Amino acid sequence: MVRGAGPVGRAGLVRRRRADEAADPAAAAVAVRTLAVLLQAGARPMTAWRHLAATGDAHAERIVGRVDDGVELAAAIEAEGGTWIDVAAAWEVATIVGAPLADVLRALAESLQDAASADDDVRIALAEPTGTARLLLWLPFAGLLLGFALGFDTIGVLVTNPFGIACVIAGVALVLLARWWTATLVRRAQPEAGTPGMHAELVAVALAGGAPIGRAVRLVDESPARLRDEAEKTDAVLELSRSAGVPAGELLRASAAQQRHEARVQGRLRAARLSSRLLLPLGACTLPAFLLLGVAPLMLSVLTSTPLPI
Repeated sequence: MVRGAGPVGRAGLVRRRRADEAADPAAAAVAVRTLAVLLQAGARPMTAWRHLAATGDAHAERIVGRVDDGVELAAAIEAEGGTWIDVAAAWEVATIVGAPLADVLRALAESLQDAASADDDVRIALAEPTGTARLLLWLPFAGLLLGFALGFDTIGVLVTNPFGIACVIAGVALVLLARWWTATLVRRAQPEAGTPGMHAELVAVALAGGAPIGRAVRLVDESPARLRDEAEKTDAVLELSRSAGVPAGELLRASAAQQRHEARVQGRLRAARLSSRLLLPLGACTLPAFLLLGVAPLMLSVLTSTPLPI
């Protein structure tokens, strides 16, 4: 429970929580797989969504509520945001070209599960260097409290002595710079938005419904999916399909799987590089801030408390 949070604060927390849930590809994969099973069993699309909502799935409940308010199903799914935008795109493309929804959703669930596994690998790899960096950001203040605990008037020196005040200003500035620098490095190491290989997956969906290649590519490009810069890879696969005279669907799905594998490997590499890059703000900012806020006040306190010889 958040104490003292007004209606605006609670609304902000709810929005952030919903955004985190919407961005979770693992949860979306479970829901999409359930929909595929229901459709395979003969349920109509909206009936399948209502059954899913009846199980307590919050996303399905909100989607069904929007449809009941007059919103089209694809737009209602897209409104969930995050990973559900990709689900909406696959649903829309499959509906337009007449591809079997159950098969499409089953393949999409596997793709989302692969993406979730890749994201989990990256988060696990990033957890240790990120946690260590955040812990070390408290090192300067720990040094300050240590001097105070040892009986030195470090706080008094910092607020009364001109040199102490200068140490506070410089030390706090370095801590803030280290926090910004660390956050920037961690943010750059995070995986990109969107599901890897989604462009190829959606083109395969359109082709499975009988659409020509040109129309399939246009449908995907016009879809609301959070597509990465993967169009060139899809074009290369389609060109290989034409030159080799083989169906493009399996080649596209194999390409999508390879792109998810590459995203997982690149995420691990970014996490490995992050461990060494975090040493830069540590050496340039955190350790000097420790000297300014922890060691310098201790030395000033000793110097000011020591009587000068007569």
